[in-house]
Formats: sequence, C-alpha cells, structure tokens
Amino acid sequence: MRKNTSFTRIAVPAVLAVLALLIPATAQAGGGLSTNSDETVPGSKAKLVGGRAIAPADAPKQVQKVIAAANKIRNKPYKWGGGHGDWKDKGYDCSGAVSYALHGGKLLDVPLDSTGLSRYGVKGKGSWISVYGNPGHAYMVVAGLRFDTAATRGDGPSWSKSLQSTSGKFKVRHPRGL
Repeated sequence: MRKNTSFTRIAVPAVLAVLALLIPATAQAGGGLSTNSDETVPGSKAKLVGGRAIAPADAPKQVQKVIAAANKIRNKPYKWGGGHGDWKDKGYDCSGAVSYALHGGKLLDVPLDSTGLSRYGVKGKGSWISVYGNPGHAYMVVAGLRFDTAATRGDGPSWSKSLQSTSGKFKVRHPRGL
C-alpha cells in the first residue's frame, strides 16, 4: 500500500498550527496550563472568578502583583505560624497570607504577625490596598476584594466579595501611595 505523502505534508503542519492556537487560548481561559498573572479586567475593581481574583487593568503593577501572589496561595490550608518561617510554606495563617501577598508586590521584606500588620505602612484606608490588623487577626482588601483566612470559603487564605469585618477592633493601614 502506498502512503499519501501529499496529505501528510499538508495535514501535519495544519494540525500543528491549530495546536499552536489552542494551547495559549486554553491557558488564558484557565485550562490549567498557565497562571497568567498579566490577566486583567477593565476598570479599577478586581473580579472574583472561580475563587481566583483577576486584577483590574487600572491598578498599579504592584497591586496586580499582590493579587497574583495571593492567588498562588489561595486555598492552601490554614497553618498557625504558616508563612512566617519561610515564604513558601505548606499552609498559611492570616498574617502569613497577607505578608506573602504584600511581599509578592515588593511591599514587604519580612513577614509580619497580625500586630505588626496593625502598624504596617501608613494610617487609614488605601486607594488600592487596605490592611486590617489587631493582636488576634489580620486580613486585607485589595482592589475591592477581601483576602482573608476567616469569613471566606475553606479553612485557609482565599478571596471574598464580602467586606464585612470579622469581630474585633482593627487598625487600618495601607502601603504608602497605594
């Protein structure tokens, strides 16, 4: 039996061309091939899609990097002290998760506990990032979404649309300029 070489010369490049188009499209659609941290949504508010925050296009790069870092550890298990001995940990507590995300945006060099976060940066709410801290808990709001280990899905760090405060009195701080 004779092989059809003209078919092979046409079909193989055509299949490769289709695959070259499909792989990046699948990765951008969240198909598991990439965690594209450059993905944004229009405007100044982050969007929650399948538990993952999508940074707003209008946000400064540092804010987009904070969101990308937080996405890397979302749904990791809660681990008391997690994220304080090493940035890459098996789990994170509240302040370890907030510290990790801020570090991802190059806004923090060393992890802080919740009391340390209550003294972080500048007093008051920020225009992009607000860090809430007291001696017992810490969380943050970034571009309109809450990143926390409490009042969210699961038992570890995750995103939420709810901005309702957990119990207790919090000091509100923000990175200078953000």
